[in-house]
Amino acid sequence: MTDTAPITQDVLTIPRKLPEGPVNLVGLTRDRLRDTLIAHGTPERQAKMRVNQIWQWIYQWGVRDFHAMTNLSKAYRAELADTFTIAIPEIVDKQVSADGTRKYLVRIAGGHEVETVYIPEEDRGTLCISSQVGCTLTCSFCHTGTQKLVRNLTAGEIIGQVMLARDDLGEWPQPGVGSGTDGPRLLSNIVLMGMGEPLYNFDNVRDAMKIAMDGEGIALSHRRITLSTSGIVPEIAKTAEEIGCMLAVSFHATTDEVRNKLVPINKKWNIEALLDALRAYPKASNSERITFEYVMLKDVNDSDEDARRLVQLIKGIPAKINLIPFNEWPGAPHERSDWTRIERFADIIYKAGYASPIRTPRGEDIMAACGQLKSATERERKSRKDIEAETGL
Repeated sequence: MTDTAPITQDVLTIPRKLPEGPVNLVGLTRDRLRDTLIAHGTPERQAKMRVNQIWQWIYQWGVRDFHAMTNLSKAYRAELADTFTIAIPEIVDKQVSADGTRKYLVRIAGGHEVETVYIPEEDRGTLCISSQVGCTLTCSFCHTGTQKLVRNLTAGEIIGQVMLARDDLGEWPQPGVGSGTDGPRLLSNIVLMGMGEPLYNFDNVRDAMKIAMDGEGIALSHRRITLSTSGIVPEIAKTAEEIGCMLAVSFHATTDEVRNKLVPINKKWNIEALLDALRAYPKASNSERITFEYVMLKDVNDSDEDARRLVQLIKGIPAKINLIPFNEWPGAPHERSDWTRIERFADIIYKAGYASPIRTPRGEDIMAACGQLKSATERERKSRKDIEAETGL
């Protein structure tokens, strides 16, 4: 395990030049949608009503054709169609695992690709979405971290992943039929655990999740959305205030020495600083508890002493600990902990009073499991030797 991984630098986001042609309405918050409609000729006194109508067609019913928005006049529909578009990312490939997990290769503006994963369970369906093309972090156990950061996703590209998954699942309700009328929703949960560090793309993630939580659209509760961060401490309080979703933390180690190697952002905001920020989060965001994600790496972070230290570190924080058997990928510098070792680790945590579920790997056969995401084009472009060099082997 290398200790030379660089400290992740703050990312300066340069505003992207908007493409020429019709303005895409997907990803605009209600306020921005209102301003956009007014700027293109909608009378100000009508704007609030028009926002409500268009919003419901796009996000409640999944309609992409302005001419199908039958509660708008034909003339206004024609104006909208001439000026705007309703566009979401394109699915260029779909793989289905033996366990039912679906992995989508998604193409966004500029021809870039990200991956999105749908995980069906008996009582829920979870969509794991990406927030960046590549990743600026260099976590040694994560396949995505071997792909250089290309750019942030827009709010439209983030919420668009939810919309394309609902398309594929056939889950848009018919007008007049509410979501969930025919039983549990197939897509009931969102986790920001795909490609990228969500808190390095805060504004776009916030706007996309505001759309997902809006009661007149996709209508997911903030308790059904979990944002996972590696520990961008200054943004954690903002997440509580401006999004208010559940929070998960890629923790993975119980000493700064080990976490510096596994999660190099720890060199900038160490365990103490991270835990101080987390202690305030549940109260500020009205979340029930923090989820600590802990990938189990053989002979690295899986000892009894690690388990006991972890319990002491999180004392006083409403928490559960997700133990994640390491999902291997070509050139990975680590091995999965033995199952008996993982169970022993979980037992120590459980006896200390914390939930310690061992996550069942899903979609390993299609490289869709936690830590395995990486766009197909990048995967094909790099040899095993390249990957080994980047991971420090």
